[in-house]
Amino acid sequence: MPKENKNKSTRDGFGDALLALAKKDKNIVVVSADLAESTRVWKFAKKYPARFIEVGVAEQNMLGIAAGLALADKIPIATSFAVFSPGRNWDQLRISVCYSKANVKIIGSHTGLGAGEDGASHQALEDIAITRCLPNLVVLAPADYNEAQKALAVAIKHQGPIYLRLTRQNTPIFTSAKSIFKIGQANILQKGQDVTLIACGALVYDALQVAKKLATQNISVEVINCHTIKPLDKKTILASVKKTKKVVTLEDHQIHGGLGSAVAELLAENYPVPVKIMGVNDTFGESGTPEKLYKKYGLDQEHIIKNIKEII
Repeated sequence: MPKENKNKSTRDGFGDALLALAKKDKNIVVVSADLAESTRVWKFAKKYPARFIEVGVAEQNMLGIAAGLALADKIPIATSFAVFSPGRNWDQLRISVCYSKANVKIIGSHTGLGAGEDGASHQALEDIAITRCLPNLVVLAPADYNEAQKALAVAIKHQGPIYLRLTRQNTPIFTSAKSIFKIGQANILQKGQDVTLIACGALVYDALQVAKKLATQNISVEVINCHTIKPLDKKTILASVKKTKKVVTLEDHQIHGGLGSAVAELLAENYPVPVKIMGVNDTFGESGTPEKLYKKYGLDQEHIIKNIKEII
């Protein structure tokens, strides 16, 4: 595994990549809903003011403008907290963007319990569920700073709407800047025989740490970084599960409708095996540090280990 670097957030990876990509492609424009600093597009706004549109607290209007820009052959990046976009403007996402197949990139920051002290109202725990159900929409959840940069680069090249799920908290940079990021292709980060552990976003790092700890107890865990929630990499997941016969999924999201649900749907139709879906269990979060919240809601490494041992 690549050597770990200092901690950074995926929103920072997005912001840094945006500046580099915008220099090469003048069709990239950014539409913001009053959160330019928090979503890390303020540097873009300062450097390219003519390509930056601030709509204020009007997320529905933001997506309408973004859809119009896409129809004018621009590549609009619509940015906000995920509770507001795609949360508050889901109707505009469905009709103006997805139904029209508009080439809009929707950036949802501050997702999951990782939004921490911002509290329940700002912790997007349902965004995967409400996006992966929409036709024509790709859903991405990068695992770290490096992967967020690559995800945006791929999203810009992709023709069609994409939802990019980002996190507020700083997390370890553990993926290589040179590794390949391809839409619809999950990455096996560690091979194993006893159980398949499928994770996305900030919790992929914890999945790897758990696999290391369990290896000392003679439990072999195959770790899959499922950075693309939709389209799901059916081939890689099924191949792994046919080997291990057991699955644990891990996400900073509600257990209903997220990554775990997507995996369970796949296995129910193709290869039914025991599945444990780890996520937030039908409740809202609260204010606190990500570490304390993960522990309280059963998403820390101790709980991951417990669930893996129970399923095997």
